[in-house]
Amino acid sequence: MSPVSEQYVEHVVTPEQAGTRLDVLVGAFPAVETRSRAARLIEEACVLVDDEQRPKKYSVQAGETVTVTVPPPRTTDLEPEFIPLDIRYEDDEIIVLCKAAGMVVHPAHGHWSGTLVNALLAHSLELGKLQGTQQPGIVHRLDKDTSGLMLAAKTDRAQARLQDAIKIRAVDRRYLALVHGWVGHDEGVVDAPIARDTCERIRFTVSDREGSRQAVTSFRVLQRFEAGSHDDGFTLVECKLFTGRTHQIRVHMRYIGHPIVGDPVYGRGTPRANHHLARQFLHSYRLGFQHPITGQQMAFADDLPADLQAVLDELD
Repeated sequence: MSPVSEQYVEHVVTPEQAGTRLDVLVGAFPAVETRSRAARLIEEACVLVDDEQRPKKYSVQAGETVTVTVPPPRTTDLEPEFIPLDIRYEDDEIIVLCKAAGMVVHPAHGHWSGTLVNALLAHSLELGKLQGTQQPGIVHRLDKDTSGLMLAAKTDRAQARLQDAIKIRAVDRRYLALVHGWVGHDEGVVDAPIARDTCERIRFTVSDREGSRQAVTSFRVLQRFEAGSHDDGFTLVECKLFTGRTHQIRVHMRYIGHPIVGDPVYGRGTPRANHHLARQFLHSYRLGFQHPITGQQMAFADDLPADLQAVLDELD
């Protein structure tokens, strides 16, 4: 399928439209069509009022400029693809798997095939549908180049209960990350809200502006590595997610001055200082949760993949 370009809408609020809720105004644009879609675009920071994010209930004022970036429509015809899956556990309700780096979780602009969803459709006849037709079975996500353990749901009830568990922070999700520099504290918590960057839409940033979403990450130092001639040292940390914002760990580590090694968006340093990694050193290595149907406590752990383990071997 050929990719479809995103649309960009710019509208100056008329005196007659003054006082209208932002989601109502945007939902009336032909490129958006519905108020519910407008609300999603506002939540995803695709709508700006005079270059500022505003909540969906915001009352627009005459003369304000509303800009909307409308992503291309998603394909409605998902095809099962027989892509090997590294499954660690499966029953009639759930799947625990290890996602390889480089695999996109679900179809989106630029990635209409070869995704985890395509592979899941070929693997299982039944998948939870609560996330919509484009994301069957999806409970949570990993970035394309983040590897490691993930949950998928085969039924609606399992999907709903697992998503509720994530919302109340009852799913233990831990990651291994190698970051630049010497992290001084043995452990800590980063509690800093995150919003989409208004200048570069592929990036997220810590922000206190209206519309930012709470994000909490804890970290614990596992090992420190002395500085070399081409770097300022490294620290291996375990990060635990208490919320699940896009790029959360990557943004938080950069925020405290220790970006993840190899991160092409939030990182730093030369290829040599990044040990020529082709992706960020971030791996979902522990997953703990209560089975959504049986109530059994479940825990899984995964070793570092070869490309990340090789970097640690070089540092030792």
